[in-house]
Amino acid sequence: MCNNDNEQNGIAEILQVILVLQQNASCPDSCLDSCDRPILGACSTCCVCNTRPVMIYTCCPNGATPVSMPISKEIITCTTDGECSNVFRVEKVENGSATFRVLAPNTDTTSIYPYVSTNSFFTINLDCICIIRCLNDTCVECL
Repeated sequence: MCNNDNEQNGIAEILQVILVLQQNASCPDSCLDSCDRPILGACSTCCVCNTRPVMIYTCCPNGATPVSMPISKEIITCTTDGECSNVFRVEKVENGSATFRVLAPNTDTTSIYPYVSTNSFFTINLDCICIIRCLNDTCVECL
């Protein structure tokens, strides 16, 4: 079940805001806690945040289903823990679709950053996304 709305939907608008914010990352002390808050957050003890990680959910007849994608281009299907992630960084929004980078959990226990970037990307039709969940702003190295 998809939205099939020919006009730009709210999901596309929010993802576009997130993309612009990531491209113009700044370091404020406080801001509203919503997906489209006007700036990426950071605190005085950490570097400037450059990513607003999101989880996305597809529209299904039985309810929203979280999208999970392989963390590597070499993985076709996820058969063991750690091969897939459901946390993404928006990289591009255009023509009713969005491209996301898959973010993997950071295995470095000494790091303050929860995610690392991967070389895995995917593109999805925005009409088939019914929910986006924004996670805490963070810095993702090697973008």
